[in-house]
Formats: sequence, structure tokens, C-alpha cells
Amino acid sequence: MRQMLKRIYYFLPVQLVLLHFRKYQLLLGFWLLLVSIVLGHFASHFGASALFLAPEYLGKINFLSMMMLGGCMAVFVMGWHITTFIVHGHRIPYMSVARQSFLVYCHNNALIPLAFLIFYSIYTIHYQWAYEHATFGKALLLQLGFYIGFLLIIVLSFSYFFRVGRDIVKVVISKIANPSRIRDLIPYDMLDYEVDVIRADSFISVNFHIEQCAELEHYHPRVLNTVLRRQHRNAITATLVSYLVLLVLGIFMNEPLLRIPAGGSFLILFSIMIVIAGALKYFLKSWEVMGVVLIGIILSWMVFHRIFDLRSIAYGMDYTTTDKNEPKYVYDTLAKMFNAERYKQDKAQEETRLDLWQGRTGRQDPPLVVVMISGGGSRSAYWTMRTLQYADSLSQGLLFRNTVLISGASGGMIGAAYWREIHNQYQDKCIKDQYSDEYQQNIGKDLLNSIIFSFASVDLISPFNKISIAGYSYTKDRGYAMEQEMISNTHGMLDKKLGDYKTKEASGSIPMMVINNTITNDGRKLMICAQPICYLTRAEHTLEDTAEPPIDAVDFATFFAGQDPYNIRLTSALRMNAIFPYILPVVKLPSQPRMNVMDAGLRDNFGMEVVSRYLFVMRDWIARHNSNVIVLEIRDTRESEIQSQASQIDLTSMLSDPLFVIQEEWETFQSYYHEYIKDYLPATLGNKVHFIRMQYVPTEPQKSAALNFHLTQKEKEDISASVFYPGNQNNLDTLLKLLQQ
Repeated sequence: MRQMLKRIYYFLPVQLVLLHFRKYQLLLGFWLLLVSIVLGHFASHFGASALFLAPEYLGKINFLSMMMLGGCMAVFVMGWHITTFIVHGHRIPYMSVARQSFLVYCHNNALIPLAFLIFYSIYTIHYQWAYEHATFGKALLLQLGFYIGFLLIIVLSFSYFFRVGRDIVKVVISKIANPSRIRDLIPYDMLDYEVDVIRADSFISVNFHIEQCAELEHYHPRVLNTVLRRQHRNAITATLVSYLVLLVLGIFMNEPLLRIPAGGSFLILFSIMIVIAGALKYFLKSWEVMGVVLIGIILSWMVFHRIFDLRSIAYGMDYTTTDKNEPKYVYDTLAKMFNAERYKQDKAQEETRLDLWQGRTGRQDPPLVVVMISGGGSRSAYWTMRTLQYADSLSQGLLFRNTVLISGASGGMIGAAYWREIHNQYQDKCIKDQYSDEYQQNIGKDLLNSIIFSFASVDLISPFNKISIAGYSYTKDRGYAMEQEMISNTHGMLDKKLGDYKTKEASGSIPMMVINNTITNDGRKLMICAQPICYLTRAEHTLEDTAEPPIDAVDFATFFAGQDPYNIRLTSALRMNAIFPYILPVVKLPSQPRMNVMDAGLRDNFGMEVVSRYLFVMRDWIARHNSNVIVLEIRDTRESEIQSQASQIDLTSMLSDPLFVIQEEWETFQSYYHEYIKDYLPATLGNKVHFIRMQYVPTEPQKSAALNFHLTQKEKEDISASVFYPGNQNNLDTLLKLLQQ
């Protein structure tokens, strides 16, 4: 038994695994990151696991999408082999004299990739069966596609990059990337000298036979250096090819056929990163930390001087105006712009709009509906669309005709904007059935894949791509990719400008929509609307304050009047209102200093602030003209749900919980605060106000749909079924009765 264990221990594949854990664990971090993503422990709120477990190509999870992902996985695996061979080659000098040494090394270094592939296949089959409702046979077929793509790239790699012959590409790269020349630039350090040859008694040969290492003991340093130079050349070649692939894919990101699964883009990016990490270790050795710090300083300098500007822009706006013509985002400007006179002027214009709306209803005292919608990514967009479409069909269109205002946050507003546009096109006789299930399925289509694909192939690879929209030139990024995907998913229905709704909203034929954002400069709310809404930018009691009245919100169109505000794309406004940190970039607007905006949920995730102020400002008109005021609240979480709190049983949780409790419970804090506001609205509007709450209630409380821009088939079915939850059905009955009174 002792001899057998000794033979296993000194088996080269085992020794290489131990070597990876003992030396330069950073390279193992990439595998750990992949495992964490697949298990849903890393970036789970953003749906990162779906990128690898259910990759999409042309909007479908199929054999081709899995084959592409498998090919990209092979690229990453080859990057792992090349890099570790270069970094650890001097520790296995006897390998350099083996026939086809690098191929032999790959055979012996395959334990970690093989273990990951086995784990990945088992987990993927379960995921596709349980969450995408694929049959077991289809799940196996998808795995076949994955491994066909994987093996295809592996075979191509060994047949081209690692053959003995040389071609012109390899000759050129050998000249410009000679490791000896680069090493001459690095200061010599005695700490660089390291003798750490690992012992191995047996190894897996090129023919997959187990052979002894005894006959490989005699070697010459020149042989090792020759092999290392060859693999360094191969590493540079593979990195350049990977970079060029991502660069080309980014340039042609608008071409669906060239938009590979986002998980594949990340694997190619990881392969580039792992080679760069290995190169830093190989060349810098003991100077590695200093080199990383220097690179960080250079990148910071480039970002500071806008060589790389990682902030996004709002497409359609005019960013070409000079600094002198850009509005000054300072308090004095806000106080002059949103003054008492403009407040009263915009209020009067809104009352005129309500008069026109009332005339369209054909009633003297119609019920007035305002809709407030919670944020929550695609989950909220899907639930919002499901609720509004279902309720409106039951009311035979009364819900849409009686709605005067829609406001809210994040993904919910995407669903609401789509619902409004469907009715708008139905009124224009462009579509026949506004209640078709097709529209529900469209809003549930994936957005995450395009965002992450662009992040990997454009934002991090080539942040210089330009696009022309509405006569202006802009830089493309993952924000643009998301907008294009929204337009594609809705078959062009959301391909509108803000100004396209100006006339119809003013006439009362469609509801007014206020799309909110949070200004990160100071926490104010930025409200994007096709109508002038300065009466929502400050409290009414401040109108008599002529000194320093508090301005807590900004009317977008008024503030940016000189930057073509009504030309902004509707999708840009919706994206700005739904910016998930890191997943989507912060948007900069053309003011001095630059106004930076993020998700509306940072300030108000439910739309209560806008709705309550609107009803208060319009209270006199409502008192004269409306029988009932219905506040329809659509939220993707349960208001009364108590979140389970993990016990602080270890030091990590004791240290981290106080830091993140506000972030994790921010939505709950807002819910409790909004209940106080609801107490005051009846006092303002009398007994006319009625709150109707529609909330997503998962079938299994602990398995709610994920908060991201991707929904599995199981999650879609769960959200759709939630409309039949008894509490929601009771509230719908109340809503229908109020609409008919």
C-alpha cells in the first residue's frame, strides 16, 4: 500500500496539481472564479451562471450555442496550459527532452481542466433540465455540442500553434517578442534565482501510456530554453489571435451572427488575462508587485485624462456643445430654472392635459389611475407586463384609458414602456391584438448576453468604436448593446425618441410617463418626461421661500434644453433608469460639472415619491373632476415579507454584516417609509384614493426569480402564475369594480 501511494504521489499529473497549489495560486483563481460562477456564488444577482449554463446564440439555447461555448472553453484551457508551462517549465526540466514535450505536458497537466469539465457537465445537465425545462435527451445533445466545439479548437490548436514547422507569422512574432530581449530590460535580482525541480517518477506519454521518467533525467539548459522560447512565442500568438477575435467581434457587434455567447466572450477574455498574468510572473519575477502597481498607475492616468472614459452616454443628446453652452449643475442654476413661476406654468399645462384626458373618457367624473412600478431587472419587467396586460384585458381597456401617469424604477419601467407602446400602436392600427402572448414573451427575452458580450469584446478590448445616431457620433459600449437588444426583442417598438410621445401625451391619448434616475453627484432625482414637469422638482411649501428653496429633483428636458433633450432615445432613458452597478456603466450627461446618473432605485425603487407629489399638486383638479383615484402599485417583491437573517457564526459574517445591512435591506427600508406617505394621501384627496397592490409571489418562497437581466423558462412560468395568487386576484376584483364606478 505504501509503495502504491508513493507511486501515485510521484505521478507527474499529481505533482503538477500540487505545484499549482504551492506556487503562484493566482492562476488557480481563474478556475475558482469559474466554479463560483457556475454554482451561483459569484455575481448571482446579475445572473452570471446563466451565461455558462444556458448560453444563447441568436436568442436561442441550442447545439450551436453550446458548441461555441465549448470552443471558447478550449481557448481558455489552452491558455492555461501555455501559461503554466512557461511559468513552471524550469521546475520540470526533464520534460524538455521528451518527444513533443508540450503535448506531453498538456496530457499530464489536464487533471484540473478535466475535473472542471466533469463538474460543469453534471451541473449544466441538471440546470437545463430543472430550470430551462429541457428534456434529458436534449440536455445530452447540448453537451455533445459543447464537447464537439471543445475538441475542434483543441485539434486546431495543436495542428497549427504547436507543430514543429515554422511559418512567417511565427518568425515575425519570434523577432518582436523574444523573451531574452524583454528579460534584458528587467533589473536582475538575486531573489529571481530559484531552484525548485519537482520530483516525478512516472508520467503520461504522448500515446497516453504511463512511462518512467528515469530516461529523461539528463538534459541540457539550452534544450529547456529552446522549448520555453517556443512556448513563449505560442503564448504571444494565441494572445494576439484571441485579442483580434474579440476586437473583430466588438467592431461587428451589431451583426447577430457574429455575437457569440457572452460566456464564450468571457472565456476568451480570461484566456488573455491568464496569459498576461503568467507573463508578468515570468518576466518580472520578484519585481511582479512593483510592475502591477506601475501598470495600475498608468491605467489610472489614462482614465483621468479621458484616454479611456469608462462612463457611458445618453444616445440622441447633443454632446458637441462647448463648455460655455453646457448648463451649470450648481444650486444657483437650479434655483433660477425651477422657480415658482415655472412651477405654476407647468402645473397649469398639466391641468390642461388632464382636461383633454377627461374629455376622451366621455365621463364627468372618471376614475383616475396612476401606476407606480418597482425596479428589479427582467423579473420586474416581465411581472409588470404580465400584470398590466392581464388587468387591462379583464377591464376591456379601461385600465389603459384611465391611466394618466406611470412612474417607477429600473426594469419595471421597461415593461411599462413596452405596454404603453403596444397600446399606442394599437390605437394607430399598426397591430391587431394588444393582448397577444407574443408581447409577454418578447419582454422576457434575454438582455444579459448582449451586455456581457459587449463588456468583454468592446468595453475592455476596444473602447474606441464609434456609432452615429440621430446625427451625432458616440462611442459604443455595453449600454448601447443593451439598447439594441431591447429594440430587437420588441421588434422595433421601443426604437423611439422621447419627443415622439410629446403630442400624444399632451392630448391625453396615452399616459404620461416619468422615467426616473438618481444623480450620484448629490442624490437628487433626474426625471425624464416628454411633458414639462417642474412642479415635481420641489415641494409646494417652498414656493414662498425666495432665499434658498430646496430643489430635490431635476426636470431633464428643462435643464438640458440646449442639448436636444427630446432627441434622446427612449431606450437610453430606460437604460439610465435601470443601471445595475458594474453590469451597466454610469451615464454622464453634458453639464458642468458632468452630471452622473444611475439606477432610480437608489433614490426610490417604487415610484412613490413622484406619484405622491403628483397627486398632491393636482389635488384641486382631482377634487373637481374625479370620482376615484386608483394608485396601482406593481412590485416584484412582497411588501410584508420578512427576510431570513443568517446567524453570525463566524468572524467573516460578524465583520461583513454591519457593512452591507443597509445595502441588502435598502428596498425594505423604502417600503416602510412609503407606508407613512400613504397615510397622508387620503387626507389630501379625501376618501377618493384607493391603493391596489399587485406583487410577485413565488411558488416556492426561497426560490424567487433572480434579480438580473436574464430569466429562465421556469422563472417566467413562476412569474406568470403569480397573477393567480389569491391576494392578487382579490385586488384585481377591487380594481375592476373601481374602474367601473
